[in-house]
Amino acid sequence: MRDGVRGHRMDHQDGAGVTITVMVVDDHPIWREGVARDLTERGIHVVATAPDADAAVRIAVATRPQVVLMDLFLGATSGVQAIAGILAKLPATRILVLSASGEHTDVLDAVKAGAIGYLVKSAGADELLAAVRRTAEGIAVFTPGLAGLVLGEFRRIAGTPAAGPTPALTERETEVLRLVAKGLTARRIGERLAVSHRTVESHVQNTLRKLQLANRVQLVRYALEQGWADEWADD
Repeated sequence: MRDGVRGHRMDHQDGAGVTITVMVVDDHPIWREGVARDLTERGIHVVATAPDADAAVRIAVATRPQVVLMDLFLGATSGVQAIAGILAKLPATRILVLSASGEHTDVLDAVKAGAIGYLVKSAGADELLAAVRRTAEGIAVFTPGLAGLVLGEFRRIAGTPAAGPTPALTERETEVLRLVAKGLTARRIGERLAVSHRTVESHVQNTLRKLQLANRVQLVRYALEQGWADEWADD
């Protein structure tokens, strides 16, 4: 099947009763279609595939997937550029990198661009399926050994003084931010705080705007910069 919007659909619903929609981005056609087929057979709705960064941004805007599963190396184009391009237009979309590289620089570049998780291509089909589901819930997922690397980098950055005054957040916005940093979805945060998930999303968007951040990954970084790293790591 040529790349773009896919014509078939399997309406599998996860435990929360919500269909997970995914776009697969990889410059190798056999691998791209193989991953899409594996996910479809396991009940994930693959709405599109794309071979490069430009197509990934264009098709993501057209299909608005919850999760973009993408390689970091897309031939002449960069997966990092694709991540930034997608999130600039669709800040609520979650990016999960699936790459052959486990190099620290590649991992950190992807996360700094906004990826919420990073798996190496040696991951099994069941591990990938679980990672896609967790990513859809807004939970950071990393191949074993990489999570510590990312957290360590955030802690290092947290030691660098921030320039300019810190925007004032309300008590509730701060409370929501702490829970977002711990990987909770809007629905789970709403249940904990006894408010609707729409109210939670409103607080998240207000916080993003006040802090001039693009997505939830950057919110996690901000939370760590405020000294909440230990809370996030232990929860």
